[in-house]
Amino acid sequence: MFFQMAWRNLWRNPKRTFVLLAAILVGVWSLIFFTAFMMGMLDSMMHNAINTLTGHIQVHAQGFRDDPVIQNAMPDGAPVENALRETLPQGSHWTMRIRMDGVVNTARDTAGVNIVGVDPEREAAVSFFGPKALAEGAMLGKDDPYAIVVGRALAKDFDTGVGKKMVLMAQDTSGEIASRAFRIKGIYTAELEATEKGYVFVSIPAARDMLGLDKQISEFAVLLPDISQSAPVAQKISAALKQDDPGTAYEVDTWKELLPLISAYLGNVDTYMYLWYLVVFIAMGFGIVNTILMAVLERIREFGLLKALGMKPWWIVRLVLAEAVLLLVIGMIGGNLLGFASVAALSHTGIDFSAFARGSQYFGMSRVVYPVITLNNVVAANLLVFVLGALVSVYPAVKAARFTPVEALTHT
Repeated sequence: MFFQMAWRNLWRNPKRTFVLLAAILVGVWSLIFFTAFMMGMLDSMMHNAINTLTGHIQVHAQGFRDDPVIQNAMPDGAPVENALRETLPQGSHWTMRIRMDGVVNTARDTAGVNIVGVDPEREAAVSFFGPKALAEGAMLGKDDPYAIVVGRALAKDFDTGVGKKMVLMAQDTSGEIASRAFRIKGIYTAELEATEKGYVFVSIPAARDMLGLDKQISEFAVLLPDISQSAPVAQKISAALKQDDPGTAYEVDTWKELLPLISAYLGNVDTYMYLWYLVVFIAMGFGIVNTILMAVLERIREFGLLKALGMKPWWIVRLVLAEAVLLLVIGMIGGNLLGFASVAALSHTGIDFSAFARGSQYFGMSRVVYPVITLNNVVAANLLVFVLGALVSVYPAVKAARFTPVEALTHT
C-alpha cells in the first residue's frame, strides 16, 4: 500500500519528479562510465607495461638492474633455462635476451637506443615484438647476423626504411666501443611512440658477435597464464636457482618490483574510485534532499490531515522513504542502461587520445583507450547511490512525521 501511495504521489508533480530522476540518472551514468574509463586507462597502462619487454617475471644476475652493463650479465643462461623448465606452470612462456644501451646512427642521424638481442619465436610469445607488430619488411630470423628491426617512429625520424643500413655502437665486454653495420629487415609498430624510438632488435647471435660474448645472457622474461601466479612462481624459480647454481647470485623479480609506479597506482586505484563516487554523490545527494524536502513542505497540510485521521508518524516516514526509494530505483535503472550503452558504443572504437599522445605516453597509456566495465564496480556504484540516497532521505521523512495536525492544518 505504501508503494502504491508513493507512486501516485510522485506523479502529482511530474516536472519535479523528472528533474530528480534526471539528476540520479546522470549521477549513476557518470559513476559507471567514468569508472569504466578509468579501468580502461589502467588496463591500457598494465598491458603496455607488461607487453613492452617486462612480462610477469624477470631473472637477472645480481647487480644487472642497478648497472645494466654487459659485464653484469649472467655468465651462462643454462641454469636459468633448467630452473624455468622445472618450475613454470603449464601454459607459461619464457624467452632470453641480451640488452644493452647503445647508439644507432646513419650517415645523417644519431640516437641513443636500447639494443635488444632476441630469439624471435620465443619473444613473440612473451612481448609485443612478433609478426603482428610488423608494419613493413620481414621479421628477424633466429640467426640473422646482420639484420635489424627498428620502430616506425625511429625510421621516420631517420628518414630511412627497409633495406637501408644502420650502424649500432655499444660497450663490449672489455669496455671498448664495439660497432657493427646492420641492414633494416623490418619496421615494427608499438602502442607507444616512445617504444618505437627506444628499442631496436637484432638476433642473439648477432648481439653476441658484436659484443664479443660467449654464453652470457642479460635477462630472462616469463609470461604466466595468470598474473596472480607471479609471486609464488618467482619464489619457486629463486629456490630452484639457489639449489641448482649456488655459485651465481640471481635476482628474480615480479612485475610489481619491475614496475613500482604502476604497482603503486594499482594499490590506490580503489581509493581514487571511492573518492570519485563520494564527489558525485555529494552533488547528487544535495539535489535529492532539497527536492524531497521541498515536496514535503508543499504537503504539510496533507501530512497533518493523515495524522488527524490516525496515521502514525512511523507510517509517514515509510511513505516518504518509499517515494525516495522508487525515485532511486528508477533513476538507477536508467543510469545503468545509459552507462552500459555508452560503454558498448565505445567498446570497438575506444576513445582516441592521439592528439594528446605525448602527454598520455608519459603515463604509459595507449593512443586509444577502451573502457572496461566490471561487475564489482557496477555493484559498488549502485549500492553506494542506493544506500546513501536512502539515508539522506531520512531527514525530510522525519521532518514530515513531526508535523502535528494542529500546526499542519493551520499552515498557510
